[in-house]
Amino acid sequence: MPTVIEPKLISGNANRPLAKAIARRMSIYRGSPLDLVDARVERFNDSEIFVEVFENVRGEDMFILQSTSNPANDNLMELLIMADALRRSSASRITAVIPYFGYARQDRRSRARTPISSKLVANMMVTAGIERVLTMDLHAAQIQGFFDIPVDNLYASPIFALDIQSQFAGKFEDIMVVSPDIGGVARARELARRIDAPLSIVDKRRERPGEVAEMTIIGSVKDKVCIIVDDMCDTAGTLCKAAQLLMDDGAAEVHAYVTHGVFSKPAIERITTSVLTSMVITDTIQPTASTFEAANIRILPTAPMFSQAILNIWNGTSVSSLFGTDALGPIYEGIL
Repeated sequence: MPTVIEPKLISGNANRPLAKAIARRMSIYRGSPLDLVDARVERFNDSEIFVEVFENVRGEDMFILQSTSNPANDNLMELLIMADALRRSSASRITAVIPYFGYARQDRRSRARTPISSKLVANMMVTAGIERVLTMDLHAAQIQGFFDIPVDNLYASPIFALDIQSQFAGKFEDIMVVSPDIGGVARARELARRIDAPLSIVDKRRERPGEVAEMTIIGSVKDKVCIIVDDMCDTAGTLCKAAQLLMDDGAAEVHAYVTHGVFSKPAIERITTSVLTSMVITDTIQPTASTFEAANIRILPTAPMFSQAILNIWNGTSVSSLFGTDALGPIYEGIL
């Protein structure tokens, strides 16, 4: 078996710009060029997915870069088929780098006769030959327990903290971190701790999925610069209602920091016409043209963090070291 000289990256079609950015960033870190493995991931006329790898990967440490975002089923199948192709080509280890983990909202049986799709997806990945998973801000932390393989869950909060320190210099005494629901309190509290800010909560009651019947603010936000933090934004209905509620309750400004910009219709229109002064997302999901054109949406890069995490996994060193702003500061210097 040949000695592994460097990690090898292969990408599906879900987010090629992020994959290329990760390869470029790893090249900078290592001081030697690193390109994506030459392969084709395409569809037959009946939409069947076909993968062919044009380089030798025998004995290599392979990293598949693929978010399972919209279209979730196509991107998930690409990931599984790429893993199978690499396993049958005798790769020594296959790590799935999934910046956005789809099906994460189906992590429990919410009602009778419903599936736990996150567990099914985990089983499929392991069966396909994936031996490790690297992702960011899982919607539910317990999904890590659905796997019988190592799962490294990175957090966007250190990146958000660095950006807030840069964007809100001189306003820190007025900042209030806001959780948009009870379930997101731990995430919001973590960001509040990093920037030493107080915490408020928007308590919402749903009649049915996607529809909010009532919202109540826990804590005083009068004259505060409110920062709503969440893991994903789908249709943006709840987010925009929460922002309006905060403004009605006396907030001076409302900003949002969200890891995954899912942005199903009519999310972009709602955000651009809302009271949100700004909304910050990451590039775990490939932004659309309308996202780039939105005046109040900014995009933070995740390639520096994922690149370092991949190198740490390859080197057998700590991934959790990237959870702190002290470690990320030098990596993001000149970027934020």
